Amino acid sequence: MPTEPKDKETFGSETRWQAIRADNSDVRSWLKNAPLCPLLQTHHIAHTGLMWAKSPFEVIRSEASGTFALIGLEGEGETLIDGDWHTLLENEICLLPAFAPTAIRAKSQQNWNFAWVRYEEARETSPILSSNSPVIQKGNVLPLKHAIAGLAAELESKSTQPATLHHWVELIHGFVARAASPFQDDDRLWRVWKAVEKDLARDWNLTDLESIAHLSQEHIRRLSQQQLGRSPIQQITYLRMRRAVSLLASTNDKIETIATTVGYQNPFTFSNAFKRWTGKRPSDYRE
Repeated sequence: MPTEPKDKETFGSETRWQAIRADNSDVRSWLKNAPLCPLLQTHHIAHTGLMWAKSPFEVIRSEASGTFALIGLEGEGETLIDGDWHTLLENEICLLPAFAPTAIRAKSQQNWNFAWVRYEEARETSPILSSNSPVIQKGNVLPLKHAIAGLAAELESKSTQPATLHHWVELIHGFVARAASPFQDDDRLWRVWKAVEKDLARDWNLTDLESIAHLSQEHIRRLSQQQLGRSPIQQITYLRMRRAVSLLASTNDKIETIATTVGYQNPFTFSNAFKRWTGKRPSDYRE
């Protein structure tokens, strides 16, 4: 059984970064001297920047306060997705949900250049990610790199122009918003996840998905992995955990009731699955 992640920040002597923050509320040492750009708050962005990381660089957050966009620029590093470590390559965009563990680390003997955008989101508001947002996708990452660098340069300018700042902020958020948009090229798979979301208590299997999508099971597997970065069964579990977190945070329903609502007849099985995916026990959300 995986242990609950504990907050950790290790940068090492060879890691460099360029950060921009929305306000001065975050007093962590690596952020407190970053330039301020209040315009980031218009899109609920807490901070953004560029990182040139080298081992032993590692950052772990047991519960992220908002969506985290991680974008590989050069080299490769690792990030925690659904409880397991995955390699993030160049030109890959990784979107991690709010209120779940977030962890990233550099690989041994490798330089890793990446960009990030951290959002600050409340549980009662709609996050930038939807249930159909891809986890990891390939893309042209240079526009985001240049937008962050442009925003930083404008903030350092002696004649900073609000209109120019707005331009760079819109480009940064627009990049993440497009990456978070569900794929609509094949709406047959989109219909599958909508059906699953409406009836999470059902004991779903690939045959059920096949009948909804009118696609072969292998085709469903391939599309799911390609579009979302998860297998169909992993996506079903993700949807269940996402709903469970929402119910735990917004209702007084018993944990046993929530377990049944999201498809688990055994509360112990639900608790173990919940901890694997979120890093916490369901009861932790009630303390």
